[in-house]
Amino acid sequence: MKTPDELRVALARLAPHRLAEMERQKNEAFQLAATSNSIGPIRGWLTVWSGEVEVERRPDLLVRRRAAEHAVQTLDRDDPAWRAGMDELLAVVKESREAAAG
Repeated sequence: MKTPDELRVALARLAPHRLAEMERQKNEAFQLAATSNSIGPIRGWLTVWSGEVEVERRPDLLVRRRAAEHAVQTLDRDDPAWRAGMDELLAVVKESREAAAG
């Protein structure tokens, strides 16, 4: 998915409860792009949300992300399982963005 409209349609089908979050972040990215005179924030938004749509599309990634988020949110940072949760969360982000990039 390459355009905001394509991402919106896909997210509406997969996770409509996240549309407001996506729209808010899109508006922030476009505002930052306008004030910085750079399309970098828009590209960043497209990358992030392409990955988010991929996670929502793939149950395997969604389950992995939820488990990793739970570990990160509930464990003490000194617990080695917290670090493992962070590593897993980063791995899910990387995998989803690579898959979305095709």
